[in-house]
Amino acid sequence: MNKAKLPEENINIVKQELISVTKKLDELCRMEKDLRDLKLEIKGLKLFLERVYPEFGSEFPAIMGKMSKKT
Repeated sequence: MNKAKLPEENINIVKQELISVTKKLDELCRMEKDLRDLKLEIKGLKLFLERVYPEFGSEFPAIMGKMSKKT
């Protein structure tokens, strides 16, 4: 039979789990910031392309629509 774990062992296990969850949360927050930065850069590129190539503004939504149907 398994012996019941001591309270100290339980506390250490909980501490280790909290450390793991905190590390994962920090990683996810960094990834979220990177995604927000990429989204902002893409918006800037779209604005630039619309200025340089005016037809881009009307054609881009159609292109994206076709791409989303394929996936």
